[in-house]
Amino acid sequence: MYNYAISRTHSTEISEDLIQDTFLSALRAKDSFKGKSTEKTWLIAILKRKIIDYYRKNSRNIEDNLIDKAKPFKDSGFFSGHWLDKNAPHEWNISDDIENQELIKIIQYCLSLLPLKWASCFNLKNLEEIPNQEICKELGISESNLWVMLHRARLQLRECLEINWFKK
Repeated sequence: MYNYAISRTHSTEISEDLIQDTFLSALRAKDSFKGKSTEKTWLIAILKRKIIDYYRKNSRNIEDNLIDKAKPFKDSGFFSGHWLDKNAPHEWNISDDIENQELIKIIQYCLSLLPLKWASCFNLKNLEEIPNQEICKELGISESNLWVMLHRARLQLRECLEINWFKK
């Protein structure tokens, strides 16, 4: 459960709190457990709900006031929407490094640098594989806002990975 929580929150303190809340909820609802699944599956389902609730609560409490440092795309002409030369992705050579534990730590570090709202959207969409409509409902955002936050999160993750991993 800890590995599941830490991979989604990127914080030991938050993960420990969510796991504790999960066990408390499970104890309160132990009579409703019907045994149709394993106890582990039941606990993970409760934890998954706790993680979603955590992101929903925090995304509503924190105002996203970050402004893009620079626009990464050309905004006019024939190449509108294409990368500016200085912002274009660099060649990534990740042949054997993908299994490297250091890369996983760098990815977790980069995820921890994202604004909470962006991280919430990114984690719910890419790690939890929750449908867009449900994410929007849980976080109280529009679908276009979700796509903007996912786009910004991916750009920032790419930049962080290039700085901290690929340009060593």
